[in-house]
Amino acid sequence: MKLTIPMKVLGICGSLRQKSTNMAALKYIAQVAPDNGIDFEIADLSQIPFFNADTENEKSPEVVKLLEQIKSADAFIFASPEYNYSISPALKNALDWGSRIPQNQGFKGKAAAIVSSGGGLRGGRAQYHLRQVAVFLDLYVLNKPEVMFTAFDGTFDKATNELTSSHAQEKIVEQLVALKDLAERLKGPVTSKDELE
Repeated sequence: MKLTIPMKVLGICGSLRQKSTNMAALKYIAQVAPDNGIDFEIADLSQIPFFNADTENEKSPEVVKLLEQIKSADAFIFASPEYNYSISPALKNALDWGSRIPQNQGFKGKAAAIVSSGGGLRGGRAQYHLRQVAVFLDLYVLNKPEVMFTAFDGTFDKATNELTSSHAQEKIVEQLVALKDLAERLKGPVTSKDELE
């Protein structure tokens, strides 16, 4: 029996807070991803400097790793709080760095999903602004299901910061399955390990 290669999905969180609920959502995805045939990892943006074209060729090891992760990913999940009606600087900066990969090999034609957690509109305006950015990056952003969480209503455990709401967990899995389906349709037939040998 052929063993299908797990799809590689990269999670990028726009919040650098230690107790970020957006990061907590990505960590839950990391728990359930293997059961859904997905190899999921989360990028570390904590040491990524602001993009500066004057020093673009002097990439730090952290930037080099991020670019390698972006290029090798089959799809993406972006998690971002809403900062002043928009996406966070950390996420925008990561996308700016990734857009500098030659021929846009990091993003072009790949699938992406968005999750957000916050107050008010639960990060909705950030999600819609991120969709605008994705147009230039040539990403195919999953339309449904939209996943937006309230950070202060018990969706996340106050003590551990873990995503504990069963409804929220179900929405995460639903989106993950839909993202995988979209990414597979964009890539074409799935290759197996046997076929590579």
